Amino acid sequence: MKRDIARELFRSYRTKFRKTEVENEEREIRSEPGKLNELLNELVTTKDWRRGLAEGNLFSKWSEIVGADIAANSEPITLLEGRLTIRAASTAWATQLRLLAPDLLKSIQAQSEGALVEELFIIGPTAPSWKRGLRTIRGAKGPRDTYG
Repeated sequence: MKRDIARELFRSYRTKFRKTEVENEEREIRSEPGKLNELLNELVTTKDWRRGLAEGNLFSKWSEIVGADIAANSEPITLLEGRLTIRAASTAWATQLRLLAPDLLKSIQAQSEGALVEELFIIGPTAPSWKRGLRTIRGAKGPRDTYG
């Protein structure tokens, strides 16, 4: 799937997520090295990365959060403005996930603390495009234009 950078920039502008200018922060001079775990936790809290890390964990630990059966037949695509888009492997799985959506949403919210997921949007697999190919005609609807 191609990334549309212009669309991502527009969405980030629309949600008012911008880089904040950080004035010269005075770093604490330490003579002794600290534990890496403590240093990383301090960095995450000072830079306010908790939500981004939680959303990343949602995508990387998808099979642990939703279970092996659901993870084998679905994948999370995007998480924008609290709306998680999930692509199912087939239309039957998309229908099944739509029926399970309330329980699935509760499970996701409980197991991925810090990630802001307010609603699920479930889509089926993508259909083949008839717009390009060896025997296409510009302006025609495709192979379906001869029926009835």
